[in-house]
Amino acid sequence: MRTTDLVRTGIRNTFRARARTTLTVLAIFVGAFTLTLTSGLGTGINRYIDDTVAAIGGGDVLTVTKVADEAYDPTDTTPQEYDPDAVVTGDGPARTSSEMMRQDDLDAIAEVAGIVDVEPITPAQLDYVQYGDSTRYTASVRTLTPGQEVQATAGTAPDAGSDEPQVSLPLDYVAPLGFDGAADAVGATLTIALTDGAFVQHTVEAEIVAVTEETLAGPGGASLLTNPVLQDELVELQNAGVPDDQLDQWAQVTATFDSEYTAEQVDALKQRLADEGFEGTTTADTLGAFTTVIDTIVLILNAFAGIALLAAGFGIVNTLLMSVQERTREIGLMKAMGMGSGRVFGLFSIEAVFIGFLGSAIGVAVAVLAGTAISSALSGAFLANLPGLTLIAFDPVTIVVTIGVIMAVAFLAGTLPAARAAGKDPVEALRYE
Repeated sequence: MRTTDLVRTGIRNTFRARARTTLTVLAIFVGAFTLTLTSGLGTGINRYIDDTVAAIGGGDVLTVTKVADEAYDPTDTTPQEYDPDAVVTGDGPARTSSEMMRQDDLDAIAEVAGIVDVEPITPAQLDYVQYGDSTRYTASVRTLTPGQEVQATAGTAPDAGSDEPQVSLPLDYVAPLGFDGAADAVGATLTIALTDGAFVQHTVEAEIVAVTEETLAGPGGASLLTNPVLQDELVELQNAGVPDDQLDQWAQVTATFDSEYTAEQVDALKQRLADEGFEGTTTADTLGAFTTVIDTIVLILNAFAGIALLAAGFGIVNTLLMSVQERTREIGLMKAMGMGSGRVFGLFSIEAVFIGFLGSAIGVAVAVLAGTAISSALSGAFLANLPGLTLIAFDPVTIVVTIGVIMAVAFLAGTLPAARAAGKDPVEALRYE
């Protein structure tokens, strides 16, 4: 019997006991459906986290602060002595303290082995933004950090290499400022106002080059993103009239390192910074704990899918053992006519694999349809405040691997019945009643 004939015969034989085969396929369907859905959940959330990390900054960037000489004790409720060089954030157990950094601190960071570039983070405090004669609205502003990406609804992110002031506008500001839509805002001129150290208000005009969506931890909401030219102009205007001893000091700086660094090398770099009195945090650190929790939940759900597949494996064993028992004389006849034990083994193995394919393909297809519908429904309801999130997303490679794994499990489950069929003596089999 040729291989093609063997495959056709094996597939045809799976439908000889339709009730048993259907129940076994349903058992595999449950496992495949659950495994595909939970994998899609993990893929969707992790993609959103990756987009969020890209919105915060590149993977080769550290946000560096200077560790305060005396850290706050969160259990100490007594008033703390004022330190003009300290920056206090948070409250209670979450309260932290760092020191303002000056040029000599930036030089010290730059000399740490592995640091490629150091740039201070110089925030500007805006009074308002306005388009034409529209209503004025308060807003915050930040500049693009190295490697940072934005999720643009329209246009492209501000160009760091441009000599013209550029800004991205949050999606929430489009309608209030009088634009008909995101595309209408791109190319318009935005007026930005801020007050300097002498309490004189200044206005700056910048081209709107993009409209951005809000992300989990990236720019969004009331935050405008500027290119370096605009940011420098805002900071220069803001510092006018500020005493010299209050200039050139920063709470945070960004330090770029080699993008080829491994996790171990990044940890070593953080330790070298710590030895110099600084603390460095990567974008991965920001959302690392969240990613770990999601991966753990998905792993637990996949474990339940594995249990369902294990039960389905026993169903395949039972189905094929009964098939071998019922077809004993047929097996004996095939072997008497010259079919080798290997071909008999292959015949029953094909039946097992085909059952696995049917259950997995149907389970995956239904899971993709259900997952897409659920994700779309949630995106327009409970998850509407998380733009860009596709809760359940499917990776074609993962789907193919899932089907392949389940077919492999089915093959392993079918080896015992197939081996029993292959090992039958043809004379004894022909005598079987």
